[in-house]
This record gives sequence, C-alpha cells and structure tokens, in this order.
Amino acid sequence: MSDPLHIAGKTYQSRLLIGTGKYKDFEETRQAVEASGAEIVTVAVRRTNLGQEPGEPNLLDFVTPDKYTILPNTAGCFNAEDAVRTCKLARELLDGHKLVKLEVLGDQKTLYPNIAHTVRAAQQLVDDGFDVMVYTNDDPIVARELEDMGCVSVMPLGSLIGSGLGVLNPHNLLLIMEEAKVPIIVDAGVGTPSDATLAMELGCDGILMNSAIAHARKPVLMASAMKKAIEAGREGLLAGRMPKRAFANPSSPSEGLVS
Repeated sequence: MSDPLHIAGKTYQSRLLIGTGKYKDFEETRQAVEASGAEIVTVAVRRTNLGQEPGEPNLLDFVTPDKYTILPNTAGCFNAEDAVRTCKLARELLDGHKLVKLEVLGDQKTLYPNIAHTVRAAQQLVDDGFDVMVYTNDDPIVARELEDMGCVSVMPLGSLIGSGLGVLNPHNLLLIMEEAKVPIIVDAGVGTPSDATLAMELGCDGILMNSAIAHARKPVLMASAMKKAIEAGREGLLAGRMPKRAFANPSSPSEGLVS
C-alpha cells in the first residue's frame, strides 16, 4: 500500500517518528531506530552530542543523516529566546538544516507547553526560514494559529511527556484534524502499541514517541511493536470501521437457512 507522509516537501513511508533520548547507549538507540522503521529521528540539541563536543561519542555516527532525516528539537527550553537560539545552533551543526521541532516548556513538573512562548518562537523561526514542526497542547485554536503562521506540522500532545497515559482527549484531536491542512503528529503520552493504534485510527498523520520505547523492558522489541501498531491503525482508518449498533447483527444472513 502506497500511503506516504509528506512533511516540508519530503515524502516518508513511515508514520512513526522516534526520539533518541533515554536509551542506555547510542548502540541501543541505533538498534531501536532500525527496528522501528522510522525515517525521521528527533534529537535534543541541548542534551545530545552532534559534534559540539569533539572527542565524545557522536549520535550521528550511529544514526546517520544519509539514512535518516535528523529532526533537531529544543527539549529543555523554557522560553522563546533559548528555543530560537537552539534551532540556530542546530542549523550550524547540521550544515544549514532547516527542519526543526520546536518545543517550549512551561515547567519542570508537567513539561506542558508554554503557548505564549511557543507562538512567539514559532513566528521568529518561520520568518528566519526554518521549517517548523511544533509541539503544542490540544487546543484547536492554537493549532490553527500555528498552522496559519506557516508551521509545516502541528504536534499536539496525547498526554503529558513521558507519562504513558495514552490519548486522553481524542475529541480535541478530532477538532484539530478536522480543519488542519498540515500533518497532525501526536507528540507525547503514548505508552503502548494500542495507544498508537488508537491515535492512528482517529486520523492522526503520525506519532512521535521516545519514552514508550526507550523505557520498555526490551526497547528494540517495543520499537518493532510500535511500527506494526501504527501501520495497523493507519490501515484500519483507511479501511473504514463497521458502524456501531445498539443491537446484535448476526454475522451470517438469516435468509436461506436449512429448515
């Protein structure tokens, strides 16, 4: 089945985007990324060596830019100024790379997005020529504003980062997707393959996850499971589910029964 995902002018076959933090080492990261089938790999610029620390292990030696689209992110930023500065650093480290994932957090306890700073940073980055994928809450008004200013993907949370609680407010996601003309990628909260399948059945264009894989007892096996879950959810959406009924409907027709 040819059903590609389009982001910022590029085409991807996988709808799973995967983070690179929280693994025991870069080798486990590499194995998990390969098992996931992901083509877009996000990297926290402030926490991961991409060449800014000469002599230290470099993630790009394990997850290479010639094989994956590297998506630098602004994890750990709590104001617009730090987030914009981090994206500019990533552009320098990655030879002019324009695609970034913006997240501006509100506090350490919830890691909920600070929307005022997110909107401000997004506008500055778009104006500076970046292709911005943006982490936000599940507010359809905010999602529309971010799309209108030129963000290439809006990434509403399913639930809090690292919580594993799944999609807590599917109705808001549906409201966002109903109007969106850019890819809607669920970012944060997925804990199990069934969570991923549900999000895809709702109609999300893809899912970005890290903790659900990296914190599993067997991260590489979980990466493989998430790949299959997202594919199943997407195919289920495209196939179209049967209607729900408040009464029984026999699987076999009643006409022509042997008396």
